[in-house]
Amino acid sequence: MQKTREEIPEEFKWDLSKLFVSDEAWQKDFDSLKSCVDRINELQGKLDHSAENLAEVIKRRDELSRVKDRVRTYASCNSDQDTGNAKYLAMVDKIDTESAKLLAAVSWIEPEVFAMGEEKTAQFCKAPVMAPYLRYIEVLLRDKPHTLSKSEEALIAGAEDALSTASNVYKVLANADLKFPVVKNDKGEDQEITQSNYVTLLMSKNRDLRREVFTSYFKVHEGMRNTLAMCLSGNVKMQVYKAHIRHFKSALCASLHNDNVGQEVYDSLIEAVHESLPAFFEYVTLRRKCLGLEYLDMYDNYVPIVPNFHLEVPYSQGREWVLEALRPLGDEYCAVVKRAFTERWIDVYENKGKQSGAYSGGCYDSPPFILSNYTGTLDSVFTLAHEMGHSMHTHLSKSHQTHLYSEYRIFVAEVASTVNEALLFHYLVNKTTDEKFIAYLLNQKCDDFKSTVFRQTMFAEFEKLIHERAERGEALTADAVSDEYFALNAKYYGPEFKPDRAIRFEWARIPHFYFNFYVYKYATSMCAAEKIAADITSGVAGARDKYLHFLSSGCTKDPLDLLADVGVDLRTPAPIMQALALFPDYVKRLSSILLKQQQQ
Repeated sequence: MQKTREEIPEEFKWDLSKLFVSDEAWQKDFDSLKSCVDRINELQGKLDHSAENLAEVIKRRDELSRVKDRVRTYASCNSDQDTGNAKYLAMVDKIDTESAKLLAAVSWIEPEVFAMGEEKTAQFCKAPVMAPYLRYIEVLLRDKPHTLSKSEEALIAGAEDALSTASNVYKVLANADLKFPVVKNDKGEDQEITQSNYVTLLMSKNRDLRREVFTSYFKVHEGMRNTLAMCLSGNVKMQVYKAHIRHFKSALCASLHNDNVGQEVYDSLIEAVHESLPAFFEYVTLRRKCLGLEYLDMYDNYVPIVPNFHLEVPYSQGREWVLEALRPLGDEYCAVVKRAFTERWIDVYENKGKQSGAYSGGCYDSPPFILSNYTGTLDSVFTLAHEMGHSMHTHLSKSHQTHLYSEYRIFVAEVASTVNEALLFHYLVNKTTDEKFIAYLLNQKCDDFKSTVFRQTMFAEFEKLIHERAERGEALTADAVSDEYFALNAKYYGPEFKPDRAIRFEWARIPHFYFNFYVYKYATSMCAAEKIAADITSGVAGARDKYLHFLSSGCTKDPLDLLADVGVDLRTPAPIMQALALFPDYVKRLSSILLKQQQQ
């Protein structure tokens, strides 16, 4: 059974006192938000008076954002460590409600800047006081065609909290209210299925257990399918509506706008993966043969296909592997990683009510905290490396940039995390001479391609399809969404699968469908990361320094430009195709070792 929060030793919990020593201290910062807004609004109607006023409003708004980030981080981290804790859930709701009011209160800024006209704005930008804000103005002016009047912007900002209801309901429903049955695990012990251990249980060699876990898990989702579909539909409709009123061609185009990425990048990813599906089907065939099955079901997707190899990695060992794997990034980088482990930046283990999955969070004034649900699998070690990549990206960005430019774009966020995974793979596969372990790692690498490139691209295509449905005015009912997902699943996994129809409801367990076209970035990032990691480990001149500069750059350039500086130009399909070309080789190496083992 799951442990309670109180049963987890303190050394394995993140130390949120680094942000606020008490809830009372949090309240003081929360109360200061109003005065921050008042100081901003003193300048309303005066931005066109001088460059000094324009610079000052940007500065004051940045200060407001910084305080808001501190307050939101503390509340959300406390809530995520126990989603059933009503006190912190109320604090999250309180800051989210207040944030909507704050956005409404300062929503006049962009329209007033745009009303100044290009000539006056350009004139002001020549003043020395504006030097720190030129990049900010450059990016801001891109929003001009999609920015409404002051009153309209205020209405939209004031509605943000209400517009987030669908995703907020889904989060509470999925992490706190859905209750899953108890099964007998491989040790014969009663174990409750949870969001965090679901995939771990599907790694069991016992197919009957896998089938039981799979069917009982999705039976719960099926029972709530209409409510879950309503949550998804509400979120999609919200994105479609916001895109429409801001004069974007589609919700997808609106989501790509902030990263300054064209839709051709999104579409070319899907097209490239479609072309590479035959190579993926070869891996699927290898999996079926290794498992000795006539056909595969979706609950056969996670069990390792390396025979007679059991790997359980204690957290202390996983921590050591991650640190050693990151040595190619230099002593300074690794010194900060050590701090993350010793100074309680990480909330390590699962507990009752804890947010499932893993993430790197924090803010400019806190350590880049990591929420983990470490279970002792090799996957847990790779997840630890992954989130450490995010946290180091955050640490280096805020160490080298002001708050205004420290928050890197989501498009590049997954590159740093996936480079760390690639470095961990390289370290482990070269560290061992045990062919069973090498085969296990190759299996893991193939599964990474499956989950990060092929599967995330399937998710990306699903997102695109359901948003297009909504844009055509079609209802996103439970049946419509489930049928769309089932057909897409069949397309991506191929003829070797004869899946239980319960997989129709898998969309209901994917929280990323509430993150507004986020998942395709996992796929593009892995493709970019494969090249960056290969350059670093093979000693390409300047590769490490270029990469560390990339990590330190925050949002001082557009994402595609930052990646181009590291030698990855995603404006062309080449990096995607180059990465996908590696996959057949991994499958071939894995197949060769497994065949040799079978002959021994």
